[in-house]
Amino acid sequence: MSARPTGAPAPIVVLSDLIFGARIRAAAAARGIPVTLSLVPERIVEAVRDGARAVFIDLDNRATDPVAVIARIRADPASGDAPIVAFASHVRTDLIEAARVAGASRVLARGAFARLLPSLLLDSGADG
Repeated sequence: MSARPTGAPAPIVVLSDLIFGARIRAAAAARGIPVTLSLVPERIVEAVRDGARAVFIDLDNRATDPVAVIARIRADPASGDAPIVAFASHVRTDLIEAARVAGASRVLARGAFARLLPSLLLDSGADG
C-alpha cells in the first residue's frame, strides 16, 4: 500500500444512490479517509487531474453516463493512471464489459464492491 501525502486529493465516488453513498462515506470516515462524491463529469475529470488517488464509479447510476466518464478520464492525458474501480449489479454484464473496454482498472459486482470497500479505500493510499 502506497503512502499518500497529507492534503492530497481524496478518492472520488461517482454514484446517485444516496443510501449507498452514505455507506461509502461512513466506511471512509471510520478509516479517516475523506472522499468526494460527484456526478459532474467535468468535476470528476478535474479531480483525477488534481491527483485523486482513485475513482469509484457506480455503473448503475442514471444521473450521468458512467462508461463515458471512464472513457473521458482515460482519454485525458493529464488524468494519469488513477485506478478506476467500477461496480454494477452482477446481472448487468453489458455495463461490466463496457466499463472494461472504456478503461476501468477493475470491475466488480455491487456485492463484491461493498465487501471489499474497506480494503479498496485503504488501497487508494488516502489518509486524512
